[in-house]
Amino acid sequence: MPAYVLIGYPNVTRGPGFLGSKHSYVYLTDTESGPAGLSRPPEVTDERQSRREALLAKVREEYVGRASGDSLVTQYDATIGEALRLAGPRFKRVFELGQEPASLREAYGGEFGQRCLLARRLVESGVRFIEVSHNLNFLNGTGWDVHNEGILQQHALIEELDKALAALIVDLEGKKLLDKTLIVVASEFGRPASFDAGGGRGHHGKCFSVALAGGGLKTGQAVGQTDELAMTIESRPVSVTDLHATIYATLAIDPHENLYAGERPVPITDGGQPIAEILS
Repeated sequence: MPAYVLIGYPNVTRGPGFLGSKHSYVYLTDTESGPAGLSRPPEVTDERQSRREALLAKVREEYVGRASGDSLVTQYDATIGEALRLAGPRFKRVFELGQEPASLREAYGGEFGQRCLLARRLVESGVRFIEVSHNLNFLNGTGWDVHNEGILQQHALIEELDKALAALIVDLEGKKLLDKTLIVVASEFGRPASFDAGGGRGHHGKCFSVALAGGGLKTGQAVGQTDELAMTIESRPVSVTDLHATIYATLAIDPHENLYAGERPVPITDGGQPIAEILS
């Protein structure tokens, strides 16, 4: 299984950076067919595929040998090897959502819900990090970017998110996976209480909410308090770096650890502190 699967559109700003290609993600936009490029055409038999891979192996070995010391070539070759490994039947079976009971699929709801159901199947299969984006089939015409008229149908997005999230938590708990699976529901900023000139709501980065579930945390509580319109923080502020530190602590990773880009230290949380109130 890959370590990181993104269900949704990739973004040019997202990537492994100095960590190298082996730390990148596998992405898909179709929950039924799986990642693009991993399924071979039906006319390519197992024997034909084996011959192709044998020829490719010779080409790869020769080229990597001639480009010895070129890190980009080495990383690209590693990516090819990973793709060939994931093209096998075991990984593809994870995307057969039809194996799940119809009642369960209905409980998860629409496309976003089916993504959450696939995320549960990926967790069961050993994938360690899954990102599920709520950015396809915009029910309100704009997605969560409700600057203008999209806000008139924002309730449809909220309903879809609520249904899928509830089903995911119950499903994980029923399979004894919730305590070792941390669910994080977050966006990059909040929305102000007031409407803008276009009739929607703009960006608001001063305070916003993040929901955590599972992971062995002490849930069922709120940490921090805002004013009645959620415009300013009144008590117990939690920073984004604190959130990151909490996630790391849940995974038994030292939140004060440094990664290194060459000799340059890169702190993984920029000084964040785990939220003590929710840690077991």
